Amino acid sequence: MQTVFISQLKPLLDTVASQMDVYIPCKIKSHFVFSKYNSNTGNEVELNNIRACTPVKEFLFPLRELAAIFPEPLVPKEIKPFAIFGLKDCDLRSIEILDKVFTEKDFEDPFYINRRKNMFIISSDCFDPGQSCICNLLSGKPFAGKGYDLNISKVNVGFIVEVGSEKGENFITKNSSIFTKAGEDILAERENNRAETQKQLEEQNDEYKLDAPVHEIVQQSYESDVFDQEASTCVECQACTRVCPTCHCFYLYDTKQKDYFGKMKMWDSCMRLSYARVAGGENPRKVLGDRLRHRFMHKFSYFLERYGIDMCVGCGRCVDAEAGKVDIRRVIKKLNEELNVKAK
Repeated sequence: MQTVFISQLKPLLDTVASQMDVYIPCKIKSHFVFSKYNSNTGNEVELNNIRACTPVKEFLFPLRELAAIFPEPLVPKEIKPFAIFGLKDCDLRSIEILDKVFTEKDFEDPFYINRRKNMFIISSDCFDPGQSCICNLLSGKPFAGKGYDLNISKVNVGFIVEVGSEKGENFITKNSSIFTKAGEDILAERENNRAETQKQLEEQNDEYKLDAPVHEIVQQSYESDVFDQEASTCVECQACTRVCPTCHCFYLYDTKQKDYFGKMKMWDSCMRLSYARVAGGENPRKVLGDRLRHRFMHKFSYFLERYGIDMCVGCGRCVDAEAGKVDIRRVIKKLNEELNVKAK
């Protein structure tokens, strides 16, 4: 796979935008949100140092969509190729998790698959992660290792562009005129930058180091009172699951239109009171602490058992969004400390 260099991002994005829609992170105060790229503005694009506050799942698994209609079958509409720029390693790992859910044999979601195959991923290195980022504690890194078509790394004189797929290779080959060779000196600079960012993450998360893998800590803490204690400030806003890039629960509801009946699919949240309610009105998780426990068990135990990976990528979005200040880092740390006390 090729590794090339470009001095500015605009020629790259203009070239991509001539072939498909492109969405880029735009800064609003201290946060980044995705916005459609307009090549006519003439403004130089700002490379996001940290992941956007909105999850990439919005592009693949919309908040609300029509899933079926009656009496005629619903055929997924054609999705034109589109590109997402500035995704981080945590975003790519979240897509890998969603792929396992929505492309699983016998449970394939044609709407998700249709969008996924038309998605062109341009990821980028983190170079100043936020205080809530804990990817290094959950097998992540501040730079992408796989799952991208192109990856961007910022260096003093421009940007290194690394190819990660056949789609990316074809793009670089067809548009080779906008790139030059990446010299050994800037490749060495990239490695130094990555090492510095990794060090920054390790230093800021030193207090959250654990004595065992997260899934072991959570599995052994099922009966812990920590869940009830930490849920005491929860206001059931459900922000933790809304901004989570891997939460994928949804519910279906019926709607009547003029000439057809439709079944809508909409995001759901395991932190919602009625989420686990069954026929007859019974609810095994009426208590907030029980719902918080379920969320952690799903993230670190149930999903791992089924698919072989944790369902948390350590992006820290839930920490930033929580109105009730339920901090995933603090919960896991308390569970870890509680187990250490019991072991003595």
